[in-house]
Amino acid sequence: MSSRDTANVLWFDELHRKDVNLVGGKSSSLGEMTSSMDVPVPYGFATTARAYQYFMHQTGLNDKVNALLESISDYENSDELHKTCEEIRSLIVGATMPIDLADDIKKAYADLSEKMGQTDPFVAIRSSATAEDLPNASFAGQQESYLNIRGADDVVNRVQQCYSSLFTDRATYYRHKQHFPHEKVALSAAIQMMVFSKASGIMFSVNVANGDESKIVIDAIYGLGEYIVLGKVTPDHFVVDKQSMKIVEKNIIKKSIQLVRLPDGGTKEEPVPEELRNEQALTDSQVIELAGYAKEIERHYGCYMDMEYALDSNTNRLWIVQARPETVWSQRKKNKANGGDDNVVAEADAKVAVRGLPASPGLASGVVHVIDDPKDIDQFKEGEILVTLMTSPDWVPAMKKAAAIVTNNGGMTCHAAIVSREMQIPCIVGTKSMNVAATDALKTGDVVTVDATNGIVYMGKVESLLKKPEPAQAGGQVVAAETFAPTATGVMMNLGDPDLADKYSTLPADGIGLMREEFLWTTFIHEHPLYLIEQGHPEKVVDMLADGIAKVARAMAPRPMVLRFSDFKSSEYRNLKGGDKYEPHEPADLLGWRGASRYYDPKYIEAFKLELAAVKKVRNEFGLKNLNVMIPFVRTVEEAQKVTDIMRGEGLVRSVDFHVYMMAEIPTNIILADQFNKYVDGYSIGSNDLAMLILGCDRNNDTVASLFDERNLAVKRAINHLIKVAHKDGKTVGICGQAPSEYPDFTNFLIKCGIDYVSVNPDMVKETKRNVARFEQRIMLDKATGRGLNDPTDYDWK
Repeated sequence: MSSRDTANVLWFDELHRKDVNLVGGKSSSLGEMTSSMDVPVPYGFATTARAYQYFMHQTGLNDKVNALLESISDYENSDELHKTCEEIRSLIVGATMPIDLADDIKKAYADLSEKMGQTDPFVAIRSSATAEDLPNASFAGQQESYLNIRGADDVVNRVQQCYSSLFTDRATYYRHKQHFPHEKVALSAAIQMMVFSKASGIMFSVNVANGDESKIVIDAIYGLGEYIVLGKVTPDHFVVDKQSMKIVEKNIIKKSIQLVRLPDGGTKEEPVPEELRNEQALTDSQVIELAGYAKEIERHYGCYMDMEYALDSNTNRLWIVQARPETVWSQRKKNKANGGDDNVVAEADAKVAVRGLPASPGLASGVVHVIDDPKDIDQFKEGEILVTLMTSPDWVPAMKKAAAIVTNNGGMTCHAAIVSREMQIPCIVGTKSMNVAATDALKTGDVVTVDATNGIVYMGKVESLLKKPEPAQAGGQVVAAETFAPTATGVMMNLGDPDLADKYSTLPADGIGLMREEFLWTTFIHEHPLYLIEQGHPEKVVDMLADGIAKVARAMAPRPMVLRFSDFKSSEYRNLKGGDKYEPHEPADLLGWRGASRYYDPKYIEAFKLELAAVKKVRNEFGLKNLNVMIPFVRTVEEAQKVTDIMRGEGLVRSVDFHVYMMAEIPTNIILADQFNKYVDGYSIGSNDLAMLILGCDRNNDTVASLFDERNLAVKRAINHLIKVAHKDGKTVGICGQAPSEYPDFTNFLIKCGIDYVSVNPDMVKETKRNVARFEQRIMLDKATGRGLNDPTDYDWK
């Protein structure tokens, strides 16, 4: 056995890409570029897989970990799995590292200091897993990164924290499902000189949007690169032609925030200076320099490459901080080299891969990317086909990039269905209920055609399906303008993503009936409000919420809009950064700590006040008085009183130009409407939750989903009763659930009951506007003539 095989630490210039089994993919790649190539890589060293195994053996942790894993009675029980993994990670972090191993790491750090001519230099520490006897094994688990670390003791501590990351809930679950013993897995930590980035980003030696290998794609943001990976900042986008080495495409984006290092260690978020926000993060010459490195790295590795880089603020020098083979287009190229025909198939020969429910109509073709966990969405690329079990608000950043979405689970009212319809992305859900789960039938790298209008996914690119008919030429003919008859019943629009506000503002909607605040948290903020308060940055919540809300209010003004306060469930809050500390593990969080019950809870009230401050900022500072608000999931009349009292205390008082509405989605909201009337100006019916709770039927459970129907007589009677009781006290009633979009006859029923407005997704605004006009005219005609069909159903309560 060589000294390399027994070493605890190896330097980058001692490593090559074949050393994955010694130090993992990340460290071996850094070694390859340092030892065998002429590209600038920050110097450093890596702890070895042997060092990790030595640590686990010497501390006796293997036996303890095995005992804890064997104590798990049900790996499908997320609470039990989480508790056990948390205990394992605590044991690893709390163990005393063997002195000789700690000394080896400290000595390497001291040698790095000497080589770099710096006392206690700042370093970045990144981890990657490898597997004994299986160097190419891939394990589900977000790799830990620690930036701006300084001092030998802190370096040792962070290495130990990297070790513990092998036992995240999902990594442990994955290994169990693969029957892979944890002793076979090891971890290497790369300790690398910190680049004090004034700009950073990612680049590919192939255009990942379309597979064009003649192009290099470079994305850039200000500050440290973590915010581009997390999707918190939309980057500048450059496309460079490999042959001419000229920039052939450039898209410069406004960049408002950046992650920066702190002088004494650690990182923080801060605003980008106003004068730089609309400027490109890299100069054209820097983009060309990076493209040169990308060409060299691709030539050396012999495949498409996915790379990360940073621009040092002190030296203005560019550094390559990571390089790995690109997977999706590389696999497609390999398939083509093995006799493929570029995946184009005739419609008659197209093989059906899976079928599901046509949740959001449309056609799209692209490369499949299977993702099992929202923590992996940073790997998802623009224009790919997202295939997953089910989406939740955490998935929105990836969903916005997707050409189409296919899920195993869910029905026509699940999160994936609703959001896809709003964003007009083709979407098929519930494939598992059609016998074949999408994640089983499809794999990353497959090329498919998604016919979401009919709920079918075909293998390959079915060009005949994708070809759209040529638009009719007007020639010299007069083309009739699109017109919509005025309606007494308002037709409002549901919207979550503020970036779509301008696009949809020209639709004939009477306003925004529902703006979901959750989009702002998952797309722009990403961090738990209580965590931000603890970190001393509550203003981040207020400013980012206000900016997003204002974007919609401005686009729609003077038409009214209704913002629904946050309605995450505890599991969704927990996925926000820092959320683990504040969120309970609830077995049924759909009926748990959500909506109004959070707002007055002493543990959460300060976070709710930040939402109120954002509303005040939009109305008072920005002058957008068309903003109104809505309280979700109000279980009792007392809750309505408590929440409105808090609002009043924060300066938000109901008035002629500021209305407070309440979601009507719980049977108590209907039964006690006469009492709720005292505290609100009106209601918006959440027909999805209301039907689910009246029927006692989980709409996302495939076993009973067929029983879920908003048109059930019990639901209709509840709605009819609410409208009567609300109108008696001069309150308005609208509906923001899916039913009016799905069932025109349901819209007719609502109009006959006297509903004040219906709020639908953008793709249904025009059709609903026409339907409402037609239904109203029919009612007036029937009344005038005494003719027309009668509905024999009695919708009144007995």
